[in-house]
Amino acid sequence: MISAICTLFEGNYHHGVATLSNSLYKQGFRGTIYVGYREELPNWALKGKKEAIGKWKEAVVLNPVEGMQLVFLPLITNYSLTNYKPDFMLELWEGPAKEAAALFYFDPDIVVHDSWTCFEQWANCGVALCEDLNSPFQEFHPRRQGWKTYYKKYNIDLQFKNQIYVNGGFVGLLKKDISFLSLWIKLQEHMGDAIGGLDKSIFSKQTYNSTILKVEGFQIFDKSDQDALNVTIEAYNGTISYIGKEGMGFGPGKATMFHALGNNKPWNVNFLQRALQGRSPRPVDEWYWQYAVYPILSHSKGEKSNKLNAIKISKFLGRFYKV
Repeated sequence: MISAICTLFEGNYHHGVATLSNSLYKQGFRGTIYVGYREELPNWALKGKKEAIGKWKEAVVLNPVEGMQLVFLPLITNYSLTNYKPDFMLELWEGPAKEAAALFYFDPDIVVHDSWTCFEQWANCGVALCEDLNSPFQEFHPRRQGWKTYYKKYNIDLQFKNQIYVNGGFVGLLKKDISFLSLWIKLQEHMGDAIGGLDKSIFSKQTYNSTILKVEGFQIFDKSDQDALNVTIEAYNGTISYIGKEGMGFGPGKATMFHALGNNKPWNVNFLQRALQGRSPRPVDEWYWQYAVYPILSHSKGEKSNKLNAIKISKFLGRFYKV
């Protein structure tokens, strides 16, 4: 099966793109990773070759190792990138990734921890999604009921499926399920009326600083794309294949991937400082730095070594200092 991968980034999240790509290669992925970006490309990406690819006249194609290429596509949109995921995926399937039988989106703060074969098998079970840390929301939770009431004015009826609330950082699907993306886009566009536009999200300048329009009472769309993704599940007639919280390393069990939630991204963390505050390194921190330098170097080998040593010391200190 031909599979393609995509992600989106701006600013220093390029470090996450590099390490996500490294982890995918390590776990057996071979193929193309499409990277939508705003602002400037990092030095390691500029080693690629400029090409015209579909509507993108100034794409950059990087081949860091045999069997894998990264295609950097400059984006012109006023959307917050977190709200641009389904649009980007659909643009790829209608353009440069049209030959792909399956398409997977990963946030750039994820590292893949299970074999690539597992992901392709997962997508064959239905639209592949992973349970969020904040799950579950039962049927009559105010958020779910808020979604139901809101979408009635657009003549869209939502049907409760189960209590799982999924994370918006990953989605995988076969091309036969492409209608899921079109539906997600439609529901996000309607959501835009409630949050002040799709340029608004929980992120501002790459930090958790929401720009979403505040309303009195429950904020039913305070996670924007993630809430719209969960609404899409309730409006969709096809099959969804869930993995629980363990899938992103949020709970006990075998992790399929690790997702670095919050402001403390592994490439930014001062591990010794956090250890003295009683905060131990997370599994995602350790695995990020394990995957950090091959086949793409966005960090030096010396920085990788220093970070892994700091993580070891921090784990030791964590035996004595905890919050």
